[in-house]
Amino acid sequence: MPRTRDYPGKQSANTYRETMNHHILSVLVQNRPGVLARVAGLFARRGYNIVSLAVAPAEDPNRSRITIVVDLDSAPLEQITKQLFKLIDVIKISELEPARSVERELMIATIKAASDQRSEFASLVDIFEGKIIAVSDEVITVSLEGHPEKLDDFEDLLGSYGIVELQRTGRVALPKLDRSARLRLAN
Repeated sequence: MPRTRDYPGKQSANTYRETMNHHILSVLVQNRPGVLARVAGLFARRGYNIVSLAVAPAEDPNRSRITIVVDLDSAPLEQITKQLFKLIDVIKISELEPARSVERELMIATIKAASDQRSEFASLVDIFEGKIIAVSDEVITVSLEGHPEKLDDFEDLLGSYGIVELQRTGRVALPKLDRSARLRLAN
């Protein structure tokens, strides 16, 4: 989803994100044409705000997993899940609290970088464990993967260089493993 920096009250991007009351839904659906349109249509008809949306085939090629970050100020979570379960293609909904899930997002950005700023910019990319993926005379394109807050912080720092274009994938998330499951995997 496109993102804008014009938030109500001229708050900084991070201030706006920190005050947002959100929750993550992992929705397993039949992998059929039109399913995503029906899910998005449900949100639009009901006036629910989608903060982030990502979809891809799941472990079973006949199913897809839709990760939806919802703004709980627009509707109660229970109401959202009840409406989703009414859709015929929905198989399972997992509610993931941000504190109890592993979240990742990808960002690709093209940034203005004069020749005298390039080493400083490259250091910034290294600090955030990003990658420079294309370079021209006037701009550099970078990619960065990580927790959404990490990407928020990086995006804020990019503003001083001048963002030409920026795209974020939206969050994907899975439940955190409990300690006993992590120990079994390590052995």
